[in-house]
Amino acid sequence: MGGEFVTWEVADAVATIRLERPPMNALSIQVQEELREAARAVSARIDVRAVIVYGGPKIFAAGADVKEMADWSLTDALARAAELQACFTAIAEIPQPTIAAVTGYALGGGCELALCCDFRVAGDNAKLGQPEILLGIIPGAGGTQRLPRLIGSARAKDLILSGRFVSADEALAIGLVDRVVAPDDVYAESLAWAQALARGPAFALRAAKAAIDGGLETDLDTGLDIERIQFAALFGTRDREIGMRSFLEHGPGKAEFTGS
Repeated sequence: MGGEFVTWEVADAVATIRLERPPMNALSIQVQEELREAARAVSARIDVRAVIVYGGPKIFAAGADVKEMADWSLTDALARAAELQACFTAIAEIPQPTIAAVTGYALGGGCELALCCDFRVAGDNAKLGQPEILLGIIPGAGGTQRLPRLIGSARAKDLILSGRFVSADEALAIGLVDRVVAPDDVYAESLAWAQALARGPAFALRAAKAAIDGGLETDLDTGLDIERIQFAALFGTRDREIGMRSFLEHGPGKAEFTGS
């Protein structure tokens, strides 16, 4: 299912969104729009409990389609900037846990796409970075906002102001990625992680993600309000009953959730 360059599939409660625009998975306007549609589709699926974003075995995404942008005027950029961000925000707003499976390059928009996910698994051949400054521009799909929230402002400024690439090992050390494995194992590692998450209580996973993401964007008191509402709402779910009953009868970690 999906479009010409972005497809998606569901197996065992895990959705995989695949970028398929060889050779570099350049993020053209069409790719951006297809990513937005894929995000909307998997977000609406009750049977989907975790999502992987994958660029294939060789490359995640090497960035925006510079040829497409080279002749933009100021008015073109102003008109497109909001849509650009909206397409990436659709990935960030997927309510299920998300994992970026990164092989090869994740640069510019490719790095920004990975930042939209909750977790990042990288091959040891991965190169990540925000090299837009080398083109005379800055990241425009969330990089100046999501990167410092993830790795801190000084490290984010280092990457964005220099445009330099970081290796998988450095990315792991600074918190830009969460796991590093052999390139051939990136998807399998991501899938195993997604499947483990998918066995959890679906509505509680969504609630936890919503509370964390929502709280990070506001003050502590408002964040606590968000948490309280999400917490209380889970007492209307079957999985809350299953989890508590299993804990009382069998101890922690043995519940088999139904996603309801």
